[in-house]
Amino acid sequence: MSEAQTASITVTVNGAPFGRSVESRLLLSDFLRHDLGFTGTHVGCEHGVCGACTVLLDGEPVRACLMLAVQADGHEITTVEGLAKDGRLHPLQQAFHEAHALQCGFCTPGVLMTVTAFLRDQPDAGEPEIRESLSGNLCRCTGYQSMVDAVLLAAARARGSSAPASA
Repeated sequence: MSEAQTASITVTVNGAPFGRSVESRLLLSDFLRHDLGFTGTHVGCEHGVCGACTVLLDGEPVRACLMLAVQADGHEITTVEGLAKDGRLHPLQQAFHEAHALQCGFCTPGVLMTVTAFLRDQPDAGEPEIRESLSGNLCRCTGYQSMVDAVLLAAARARGSSAPASA
């Protein structure tokens, strides 16, 4: 049996630099979870369908189960662990908590990463656009309405309003 090829990579995860030697075939999701300990990046389908492994790569949502760790070399990654700052929940995390937008929580990290980028790009989005943004994240528990409500709440707060915009 031949020895696996390795490569040295350097990534920034949640603001901290990491340098590692990794097997060329190592998935980004496995690298984040097993090598670096960022277990909030969940692995569901391992085919890029469910969205549970979504992280931000240079600010854009990507499926960590579809990327190799070597492809992330030199890039900045944000995982769900990077959302909270100084012990305070990110506004989306807070809104999800208040709107009861999670049940088992397995899909929640991927959903949060998806809508973090979505709201950055479309802060005034209404319910139809939010539902479209969530369409790539599968959840078997919530029925999505609470998630939509949470995103609307977070967006309203970001605009300085206490009431979500109606769809």
